[in-house]
Amino acid sequence: MAPAGDRPVSLRPPPSAPVLLAGPTAVGKSEVALRLAERLGGEIVSVDSMQVYRGLDLGTAKSSPADRARVPHHLIDVVELTASFDAAQFVRHARPAVADIQARGRRPILCGGTGLYFKAFREGLGEAPAADPALRVELEATPVEVLLRELAARDPATFAKIDRRNPRRVIRAVEVIRLTGRPFSQQRADWSGGESNAESRSADNFGLWPLAFGLSRAPADLRARIDARVERMFQRGLVQETQRLLERGLAANPTARQALGYRQVVEHLRGERSLAETIALVKVRTRQFAKRQMTWFRRQMPLTWLELEPDDAPAAVAETLFNRVQAAAGSSPPI
Repeated sequence: MAPAGDRPVSLRPPPSAPVLLAGPTAVGKSEVALRLAERLGGEIVSVDSMQVYRGLDLGTAKSSPADRARVPHHLIDVVELTASFDAAQFVRHARPAVADIQARGRRPILCGGTGLYFKAFREGLGEAPAADPALRVELEATPVEVLLRELAARDPATFAKIDRRNPRRVIRAVEVIRLTGRPFSQQRADWSGGESNAESRSADNFGLWPLAFGLSRAPADLRARIDARVERMFQRGLVQETQRLLERGLAANPTARQALGYRQVVEHLRGERSLAETIALVKVRTRQFAKRQMTWFRRQMPLTWLELEPDDAPAAVAETLFNRVQAAAGSSPPI
């Protein structure tokens, strides 16, 4: 395990300051967070846009009931499959959860891979128009290729970065442009500096990012872990889980139905490709997603990175992080 891009901590965070643990999918965050929580006397707050949904279990790699019994987890299974959920709702759920953990003398550990949720929690979100029901119906009925052409013409910056295979994101970008007359990329960069921002910066020095860590792996190592995880998901019944979720309304939720893995299984169930082709595609899409996550984190969050080796045990990584947290608080010399 080697440090990558470390930066010195100049100010000491208070004992209850949250620890942020970010990184791409399959890097090993959950296992490390579990053991770190046990060492710190902490509780885990999931920072994952899909683990909030009840029923999206195998495809989102939720922590097992046994792990949740070992350490309390928050923001998992908080909304029904048919509900909408976004970064603003995440903040409304996460801040009270963090405050409650701290009030009980415990340490919050925010762990996940949804970068926008991390940033919204810390900085607040810029004002964005609410969805317009009539316009949303129109956009959802428009072929995504047509929407992408409009996006390319009106907001080349967003067009260059957006996941073009995710209709939900394309629709939202075009919707915001039409409602405001401004490029979506400009508005996404306009993070709020108002009251919510002041709250997040004053509470436990969030604005300093003193205890924000990122886990990374060499590309070949991460690829092997992703492929193994996808294989396990299908072996444990991802297809059957998706079938049950379709009966509960998965297809009607424009957010949940785009969840990685589920989207491809739904297409398989519609006869668009074989199971073997679906498994291979989920591996490819997951690797692409992990790459996008790493790009986002490195550009948007000033994290202290630890690059893990294939044989690094989660307990050992957690111990390294524990020592760094203690050192930041002045409890032990830096390592």
